[in-house]
Amino acid sequence: MGKKSSLHIAKDVLKMEAESILKLTSRLDDNFSRVVDIISKIKGRVIVTGIGKSGLIGKKIVATLTSTGTQAIFLHPVEGLHGDLGIVTKDDVILAISNSGETHELNLIIESVRNIGTPLIAFTGDANSTLARLSDAVVNVGVEREACPFGLAPTSSTTAALAMGDALAVALIEKKNFSENDFYRFHPGGSLGRRLRAKVRDVMIGGNQTPKVPPKTTAIEAIAEMDEKNKGFVLVTDRSNHLLGIFTDGDIRRVIRQGDNLKNKTIDELMTRSPKTIAETTSIAHAIETMQKNEITTLIVTNERNQLKGYIHLHDILGRGGTLKISIDS
Repeated sequence: MGKKSSLHIAKDVLKMEAESILKLTSRLDDNFSRVVDIISKIKGRVIVTGIGKSGLIGKKIVATLTSTGTQAIFLHPVEGLHGDLGIVTKDDVILAISNSGETHELNLIIESVRNIGTPLIAFTGDANSTLARLSDAVVNVGVEREACPFGLAPTSSTTAALAMGDALAVALIEKKNFSENDFYRFHPGGSLGRRLRAKVRDVMIGGNQTPKVPPKTTAIEAIAEMDEKNKGFVLVTDRSNHLLGIFTDGDIRRVIRQGDNLKNKTIDELMTRSPKTIAETTSIAHAIETMQKNEITTLIVTNERNQLKGYIHLHDILGRGGTLKISIDS
């Protein structure tokens, strides 16, 4: 047989690593809950340690933990053996990462930490390893095989450990009731911070730019308004500007497929009542989450009396060229 193509190899690797992550779900047990409890109650920091590829994964886990409200630092095992172990206190918790659980330098650190009285957590692929036996709680991140054809280079195993670190960070977000505003405090700069700080009113489109028609408007007239404003929808409002419904280009296609004659229809017959709405004081982050959850790209902005204020489109949040278009007063 001929050699596999690069594309074939890439697909095999991604499939294997994805399967490795999925199989972790069947191994999760009370140990994971115990780890979350331990970390949520400590007064100090999560000190993550590991060597080689596991160390690189540990550094990423540290970054994720610190950005989501859990104080964490990385300690290199070798540097720890040569004096840096002095940063560890009994108020901290050690998270040690080793697929084999038999990394010599790492286990030397663990034995020393036990004398300090610091709780020990292990991410390991061998629940019977030395690291596992020395730890207070063990999370099994083992994989059946590496994606490397020789089974030597850490591939599936590092992916599994990284995914488990993400699972831990997200579980701690819930455990600690870490909020969106808390997240912003840790991300004050950059487009992510601006997005979280901004409100819907900062990017919404309103006034005459919003396509809208009154009740009893014919479908043809409603489509004309949609075309004039160059939007994929038109809103229906009463004399007091209360939102009654929405009619989209998708609705047009649906009506045509059904064989109905648009000339004989009014917008009242065709519109979708109670469209998805959002308040202008809602954060941009929540607006994006709502769009993703409902698989839509537009939200109608209303006030507490359900009066139309405008609309917000995903493209206007991100910018037509991919750059966030939000101006915030400092």
